[in-house]
Amino acid sequence: MAAVPLQRASETVKAAALQIPDRVRRRAVAIGEAGVAWLAGLDGLVRDLATEWHLSIGQAVSGGTESFVAKATTPEGQDAVLKIAIPGLDPTAGELRTLLAARGRGYASVFRHDAARGALLLERLGCQLNELGLPLDTQIEVICVTLLEAWAPLPAGARFMTGAEKARSLADFIEMAWRDLGAPCSARTIEMACRFADVRRRAFDPATAVLAHGDAHAWNTLAVPGEEPRRFKFVDPDGLFIERAYDLGILMREWGAELLAGDPLVLGRRRCHQLARLTGVAPEPIWQWGFIERTSSGLLLLKLGLDHRAREFLTVADAWAEADLA
Repeated sequence: MAAVPLQRASETVKAAALQIPDRVRRRAVAIGEAGVAWLAGLDGLVRDLATEWHLSIGQAVSGGTESFVAKATTPEGQDAVLKIAIPGLDPTAGELRTLLAARGRGYASVFRHDAARGALLLERLGCQLNELGLPLDTQIEVICVTLLEAWAPLPAGARFMTGAEKARSLADFIEMAWRDLGAPCSARTIEMACRFADVRRRAFDPATAVLAHGDAHAWNTLAVPGEEPRRFKFVDPDGLFIERAYDLGILMREWGAELLAGDPLVLGRRRCHQLARLTGVAPEPIWQWGFIERTSSGLLLLKLGLDHRAREFLTVADAWAEADLA
């Protein structure tokens, strides 16, 4: 297919560039002057990138909160997405560096990038895993299969947050947020989360750590179009040099309503052992990271004013803490 004329790219941008999802707009405004300036210049930035990369820009994509994302087509007719990050939210460019290191293995491929402007041109994937109506056990299996493909050694010379650093930062946040929020969950839960974080900090081993996604859930797991049997890839990685159990702990954090539909401890332990069986990772580190993530996420949601969602996270964490120490 012939290259898209620059005039056509500019005209296409004009029709779509102002369709900034409300959640992206509010997140940009929330960070202050830099975010407001980014919003003001976004139309021009999209136009510039469309011209420089000879793109036809289509409809904005909703769902994210930290980037403007729009469908795009390359001069060769290849489907892509243009992603432009809100400045300051990924200061170490962990997403870009993780995607470049993966080279399409388990993650969306990078076609073009401009780190200075926070811009990525990525492989366009299909729908999110959570949109497919699959049973929970099937969703867990899909994510585990994709993680097994995505986990990889740290590239030579690369520097990402380590498992020890992640554990320490989560413990610090949990202790501070619990105090600031007026002890919204049991002290036993906080003590256990911090104790588990110390265990995982001391357990960090560079020899067995991998470059991990850091937030692999059903919204960040997208179908690869046109492939049968169906395959999936990840988007929006945080990028961590950490033990495999951390990514599986994210799946212990998710789907809280299902855990509250019965005995949270029994159902949580069942899920933990399912994750261990599917990946060959020991269950206890999965359980500990899951407990840490469920507690820290609940506190974060409270800080953001999302009390109803937070309560689900913390109710399960309290139940796990009470049952485990009974």
